[in-house]
Amino acid sequence: QKAARSESSQAKKSQHAEEATFYKNCRAAYLTVLKSSLENIKSKEQLSLVLQQAGRNPSQKTVNKYWTSQTTTLNFDDFCTILKREKPATKTELLEAFGKIDTDNTGYILHDELYKILTTRGEKMTRDEVNTIIKQGDFNCSGKLDYNKFCDLYVETSEQCCKTAREKLELDSRLRQQQFGSQAETSSEEITLLRSKPSPRISRKTDHKLAPTKGDSRIPSRPSSAQSCKASVSTTITMGASSNRNTKLIEPEAMQEWQCAQSKGCFYLEEDGEIISHKYKLHLPQKSAVCITIKPLNMCQVEGKSCHWLSVDTALYILKEGETQENIQLVSFTEQHNKEVFGWKGELGAGVYSLLPFTTGCRLKKVKPQLTGEAKLVYRGEDGDLALTKEFRAALLDIFETIDLDGNGLLSLEEYNFFELRTSGEKCDEEAWTVCKENFDVKKNELTRQGFLDLNLMEANDREGDPSDLWVTLLSLGYNKALEMTEACPFVIDVYAEKCRPRIKAVYLEAGSWQLNRAICKSVVNKGEAKVMDGCENIIIYTYKAGRRITAVIENKSENKVIIHVNNEWSKNCQNNRGLTVFAVEVAPKSMMVSQHVMPLNEQEEWLYNCVHSLV
Repeated sequence: QKAARSESSQAKKSQHAEEATFYKNCRAAYLTVLKSSLENIKSKEQLSLVLQQAGRNPSQKTVNKYWTSQTTTLNFDDFCTILKREKPATKTELLEAFGKIDTDNTGYILHDELYKILTTRGEKMTRDEVNTIIKQGDFNCSGKLDYNKFCDLYVETSEQCCKTAREKLELDSRLRQQQFGSQAETSSEEITLLRSKPSPRISRKTDHKLAPTKGDSRIPSRPSSAQSCKASVSTTITMGASSNRNTKLIEPEAMQEWQCAQSKGCFYLEEDGEIISHKYKLHLPQKSAVCITIKPLNMCQVEGKSCHWLSVDTALYILKEGETQENIQLVSFTEQHNKEVFGWKGELGAGVYSLLPFTTGCRLKKVKPQLTGEAKLVYRGEDGDLALTKEFRAALLDIFETIDLDGNGLLSLEEYNFFELRTSGEKCDEEAWTVCKENFDVKKNELTRQGFLDLNLMEANDREGDPSDLWVTLLSLGYNKALEMTEACPFVIDVYAEKCRPRIKAVYLEAGSWQLNRAICKSVVNKGEAKVMDGCENIIIYTYKAGRRITAVIENKSENKVIIHVNNEWSKNCQNNRGLTVFAVEVAPKSMMVSQHVMPLNEQEEWLYNCVHSLV
């Protein structure tokens, strides 16, 4: 036991050391470009530059993934999250990529071939840019690129960028101490620290800065602002199995005369645990009574087939559009429910509304794969031609069902592009779509199910049966190697209106925005129970319970950041979105943030929520 404890202790120390090094590199790169950790990245160009300082070499596609049309700024925590996801390319990975071009394994690529590849494929380069590469004497000779030497120089340059940034940080004591506290004192409890993000997008002084959280922004030591304090507040809620009983929603027969609009969508789980989903615009031409519902999409047509996502919690936040982004107002959210259907009913005025789907992450989360095999996707028939296996066809038909957002049994270019953005990060333009329609089965200028199947078969033929690219598509859509959808949750939204025809349209596929985080916090503050922390009146804990979910929000009214220790050790039959029983969160001055979402492990049994929030 002593040996096991010692080994565990060493492992923790090693993990803390790795985290310390990671955040040191993050700080060094960030402060090479920006003056302070509280200063925000304000442009694509600045994002690209700061990523380069961290030893990355981001393509425009990578930059566009994080700087979308909705992005105005990114802060330090966003930057750390990006670096966790965008690992620097290793020499082995680079050599593998070059090896696919150098099929004869000579170690060289002719300049003519390099020109052709770099100027016509992927993110196309100009001839001048390619000339710059081939003129480098270190890895070019006799009209050929020595890609082994090129890889060495690439990795060396990447490491040198990080080293230079670290050295600059070490030499400048002002930068080293700036906004990051002292790392001299290590937390004796070795708790995980999850940092909140002050939102630079909400500028009005009368409004709270809400702190959206993305992933685990962990630091290995206690910041200097953390002072020993006994202030705490305890919340205990007992939820019986009967707490999952239905709350009254309008029955379908009562809305038979109402007009309905429907759209499907999906929650997708990213590698870092972040959840992205479709976002929607709702248009109401006139004032009307409405009922809006959301539920997991049931596609279990095969008896005995496992549908993991049907137990995932869903919710929908309704926001009224304003003249500016800051003027968007929370109308309400779906807190009433009938089994797996969550809904809201009320009256809405004419205008445009944002519908933001949400899931807590308690049930849609990363699980360790326990599979040893891999499902077969294609096979060769007796005639030697490739064909899709029965299992892969079934998975593709389920995928079609999910991405056919309007449910008309056909894929429009707009619907297909949501699929493309998720699986490849790129859109299909009108020209490519025309070619697609010329080669695959279409109806009313939209792709049919058979056309979608044939499109995937063509991809398999292009790779001569190699399923690698097909697996990239499947994994990005939440499937595991057994063709089970375990890291995604398709859903369906229905909007009923009594006096007009509502219109709903998917407009984005992205992670939870600051708007969604603000809406969640406001809903909990408006409807939850507030408790002022004993001994610290500037800290308020709001707890809201609804059906099968409990959400806690921390409000920090003080002028200083605070660290709140969260302890759930006395809770029973519970799981939270953090995946941790004990953790800590850092809350920025004058801000709010979600502490945790909690749900029962087993809904058929009583569950006890017992949480203590303490000021560190």
